[in-house]
Amino acid sequence: MHRTSLSNLLQQYKHRFPAEYAVVERFLQFVRQHPDCFERSLAVGHVTGSAWVVNQARTHVLLTHHKKLNRWLQLGGHADGNSRVHEVALREAQEESGLPEFRFVTDQIFDIDIHPIPARGSEPEHFHYDVRFALQTVDHEEYQVSEESHDLAWIEIARIHEVSQEEALLRMARKWREFSAIFPS
Repeated sequence: MHRTSLSNLLQQYKHRFPAEYAVVERFLQFVRQHPDCFERSLAVGHVTGSAWVVNQARTHVLLTHHKKLNRWLQLGGHADGNSRVHEVALREAQEESGLPEFRFVTDQIFDIDIHPIPARGSEPEHFHYDVRFALQTVDHEEYQVSEESHDLAWIEIARIHEVSQEEALLRMARKWREFSAIFPS
């Protein structure tokens, strides 16, 4: 039962982004096959939650220079058993940025991604089935760098390609530009 909410959100996402049909089906199959999909202990992979955090003006996104992966990425992390992935995304945004308050731009999934995580120590290579939500800062935008990051930075969305060529980040930037044109703040 705890997987039903995520499955429903993924079905809605599939209808909004038909070009991503194959990725959504792979994600859905993973969730259906693994009752413990939200647990980090599932060695083949697990569901994670991420946040595309935009500033109040909606022109910049807050990215982390991730310590373990040594790349600029959106804020996010492990579900650790929580099947309410929107809560995971919010918790990770708060923990990794030090910002106390955000609002969800929409209650729908903003993006999904399935990506490999390299083996590290005793942990084998596995996949993150990442669910991403769009969040916006509420009061202030002064962040604090957490222990998980080398750095954090507000990156102008139109210039995100200058810090990363990661297709997932570029895709989210394209989605944000389309979204902002349809739903201005």
